Amino acid sequence: MTSTLSRTFTRFSRRAYSTAATTLRRSYLYVPCSSDKLLDKSRSVNSDIIIYDLEDSVSPVPKDKENARNRLQAFLKTTDIPNPERIAVRVNDITTPFFRDDVDQILRSSSVQTLILPKIHSGEDLDYVSSSISTALSASSREKPLRIVPSIESAKGLWNLGNIAGWKTKNVSLNGGVVSAVLFAAEDCKSFLTRHCADTSILRTRSRQELLYTRSQIAIAAKAFGLESVDMVCVHYKDLDYLKEECEDGRRLGFSGKQAIHPSQVDVIQSTFVPTEKEILRAAKILHQMKAAHASQKGAIGLDGEMIDAPMIKQAEKIVNIAKAARLEIPTFH
Repeated sequence: MTSTLSRTFTRFSRRAYSTAATTLRRSYLYVPCSSDKLLDKSRSVNSDIIIYDLEDSVSPVPKDKENARNRLQAFLKTTDIPNPERIAVRVNDITTPFFRDDVDQILRSSSVQTLILPKIHSGEDLDYVSSSISTALSASSREKPLRIVPSIESAKGLWNLGNIAGWKTKNVSLNGGVVSAVLFAAEDCKSFLTRHCADTSILRTRSRQELLYTRSQIAIAAKAFGLESVDMVCVHYKDLDYLKEECEDGRRLGFSGKQAIHPSQVDVIQSTFVPTEKEILRAAKILHQMKAAHASQKGAIGLDGEMIDAPMIKQAEKIVNIAKAARLEIPTFH
């Protein structure tokens, strides 16, 4: 452990706190593309990610799908749209006749940084998606790959979770997109018709106990492949106390963020998917102790009677970086 800590101390001495920028993606707010009014309202929301939805929130009538797509295209051409880093679009799923048109037309806007992909059941589905994206971006001069976020909505999708989450490790292409997160869709975000629950015959309850296995698997798979993980929509969307409880539950399971269907949910989500004051204090103490130990050439450090090891230091750095990005107060020691 001493040699590992020494290497950690050396890395720390070179950079003090990590200077790597942390991008917060705690809240993913769905905005229906069914009206100009709703699109205009999205300019003022403070969600980390805004998902312009062409799928569930739009009628399956072909003309309505076309109108929604055209409406979004026109909106994306305006000069006062939100920061492109926040813009995502949920396209229609790959089995529909709308998918290719969604990708071909929406990706003409360089403002779209992320595609949310509903009903992804396997890595082969992502192969098809990547091919479609590559064709749409063949003449593009994007500086970085499009972020793609597969939505896990079925028993088959959960069964193939490793292939879906691990797809990015063998398919890094500027024009084909890279998987950056995995999203859990327990319910239809508009009507609350069950998706994963219906496919698996899971009986949804307020306790969420029946979804513990699925949510845990998704959060763990995301961590295994260095991805973010996005928790399900809170179906009791008017009950902010319940939303808070569900957010805390999701964060304990390892999720990095959560979907929202109403702007009123965003603040609760964003204030919960960050370190607590207690966590920040402990992390700051660990990093302070580490710096002091390095300065005195000690090979190990302790905190409140507990020996600190390298993984704990790494976690402390992560906590402090998130706190910085969220502009939370970080204690200093002298």
